Amino acid sequence: MQETTFALKEWQVAVNALEQGETILLLRKGGIREAKGKFSVQHETVLLYPTYEHQQPELLKPNYAAQVQPVESGWHPNQVRIGSWAKITDIIQITQADAIARLLPFHVWNLQCVTDRLKWKPNQPVQGLLLRVYKLTEPQIIPYVEAYGGCKSWIQLQTAIALDERHPAFNDAEYQQQVKAIQVSLADAGR
Repeated sequence: MQETTFALKEWQVAVNALEQGETILLLRKGGIREAKGKFSVQHETVLLYPTYEHQQPELLKPNYAAQVQPVESGWHPNQVRIGSWAKITDIIQITQADAIARLLPFHVWNLQCVTDRLKWKPNQPVQGLLLRVYKLTEPQIIPYVEAYGGCKSWIQLQTAIALDERHPAFNDAEYQQQVKAIQVSLADAGR
């Protein structure tokens, strides 16, 4: 059975939506501590590591905003629940506002949030990641360590976690339908 220590950090509310089959799309531009100041995909198979500190309800669609419990700056749990992993199957470069608007039905963020992300560092595209998500048979509870903190997208856990494909958020056909719907939504838009 395959294992990995590589994890992609994302807001807890987005990780939950991925695990529940509510979305397959993450939009990223990178954290402050990204290599060379921009986001890049470092691993195609990753654990999903939920973060809490920077979640902002006003940047989410209302049904997701209601799920956020704000925490103080610098707060992190003593233990972190890792409940899923993903294969990054597609990466979409998004540079146009009309493409951002067309993707609105497919992710957790509101239009203002993604429009602002597109405008921030305008020479860098927003990266759309399509993730084939699998729930772990048994969620893993790991201790938080300081190396996991900070504004960075990628971390390496101290302990490897076994991956299996027995519990996909979407079956093969459903996943391909989601991918196709996203592709069709972008077909007439500039990226």
